[in-house]
Order: sequence, then structure tokens, then C-alpha cells
Amino acid sequence: MVATNTTHTIPDFSLSARIDQVGVEERAKRFTARSIKAETKVNGLKLALNMIDLTTLEGKDTDGKVKQLCYKAQHLHDAYPGLPTVAAICVYPSMVALAKKALGNSGIKVASVATAFPSGQAPKSVKISDTKFAVAQGADEIDMVISRGKFLQGEYNFVFDEIAAIKEVCGTARLKVILETGELGTYDKVRKASDIAMYAGADFIKTSTGKIVPAATMPVTLVMLEAIRDFYYKTGKKIAMKPAGGISKSKLALHYLVMLQETLGNGWMNNEWFRFGASSLANDVLMQLEKERTGVYQSANYFSID
Repeated sequence: MVATNTTHTIPDFSLSARIDQVGVEERAKRFTARSIKAETKVNGLKLALNMIDLTTLEGKDTDGKVKQLCYKAQHLHDAYPGLPTVAAICVYPSMVALAKKALGNSGIKVASVATAFPSGQAPKSVKISDTKFAVAQGADEIDMVISRGKFLQGEYNFVFDEIAAIKEVCGTARLKVILETGELGTYDKVRKASDIAMYAGADFIKTSTGKIVPAATMPVTLVMLEAIRDFYYKTGKKIAMKPAGGISKSKLALHYLVMLQETLGNGWMNNEWFRFGASSLANDVLMQLEKERTGVYQSANYFSID
């Protein structure tokens, strides 16, 4: 164990598991070959819908756009009885109070990005203030970005301490730590960043901001799921997972759910422990559910864009 000049004690992350690139990519590919029966497919699609964080994170976001997104979250397809809602709405801190009011007592969470999203290039004091503001506005969840530059320089203690500091000001809000895996370069680094985030206090680990290509991939997500599994075996503490970016089709979402179930088991098969950061996924899931229910596809024009 390596002690820092903070109150936190940091594990020796040089001992993080090494990843077999060929092995993890072959395992991830096998999850796409599972046969899924019709009833299981419908249940899986409804589960995927209930795991989505509907997101708008644009400089041109307006009050009207956020209100429309909140309405959609509560009325995904009123002609289809028994549909679940999505898990959360994700917005910038300035829109949190508006989203909380629009969602009312729906039970849908409000998540807010913070810590100079998406770059993370700001002093710690600014990141803490950003987080405090979002929490004060009523955010149920905080999506922070790690300092990838510091991580890539090997300053792992800095990254650990920054995550721990943000966790301390989250209060009861759950903390999602975004690794931005597309910038980390290797599976070994993804595993190391996952370990740092979990030991520093993350409630979720999340692949991406959705602003960088590549975003979520199945092999990267598998590496992170296995990190969660190993952390659970060592500590008894469950950590949630959120792949984000690039997951826009129902078939791919089902592949992710197969991977989740076979890696972490039934205890993670709900939106408390797994989310999709993929707003465009919702409409494709709705179209597939309508196809299973009626036998015909509806046009995409029957579903709102936002």
C-alpha cells in the first residue's frame, strides 16, 4: 500500500491485472453468437429500455429541449401498454433544477455531468464547485470525467485523490466515473483506470463521454465488467457499469446484456447496477418492441427525435 499526503490510502495499482488482448476480444465476440428466443428478446428489450440514460449535452441545449426530453422519458410510447420508463435524464448542471421539476414524481433520476466535462481540463477547485452546484440543484447522480492527461503521465495518485474528493462532495448522489476509454489506448490502462476509480469511491464506472471515438466497445466493457467482478470478490462491494456512446441498435444492446449476465450474473441485471448511455437506442428499442408486438415495423417518424 502507498500512502499519499491526503487522508486516503491508495492500493499499489502497478499490481492491476494484465489483459490478454486476443483473449478478451475473442470472449467479447462470443457473446454476440448467443441464440435468444422471442420471449426472452422482448424481456431483454424492455430491460434495456429501463437501463437507458436519455442524454442531452450540447452547447445549444435550451429549456424547451430539456422539457421535451423529460416528457419523452415519461411517455416513450403511450400506445404500448406496460412499457417501463428510462432510468435517468442526463443534463448539464445548469439544467438539473429544470429537469427535476419536469420529471416530478416519475421516479426517473436526474444525472448531471460535472468536473469540466468532457475534457476534465480544469483545476480541482473548479471541478469540486461544479459538482457542488449540480448536487445543490438536485442531481441524483454525478457523471465525472477523470483527468486523462494525469493518468497517461502515470500520476495515478492524483487521479485517485481527485475522484475521492469529488465523491466526498456528492453527498447522497451516486458517482459515475467516466474513464474516456478511447483516449486510454490499451486494455491494460482501461483495467488500471477501472481499479483506481473503484478504490477511490466510484459507484459506477463508465466507458466514455460520447464525445470521443471510439466510445464504448464490447471488449472494453468486458474488461471493465471483469474489473468489477474482481473488485466484488475482494471487497464484497458491488459497483455499477455504464457503457456510453456508439450503442444505438437493439441487437447490440442485447449482446451487452448477455455479456453482463454471463460475467456478473443476475444481481447486476437492473438499472441500479447497469445503464446504457445511448439516447438514440431508445427509439430503436421501441421500434423492435412494436415489431414483436404487431408483426410490422413502425416508421421512425412515429417516435420523437428528442
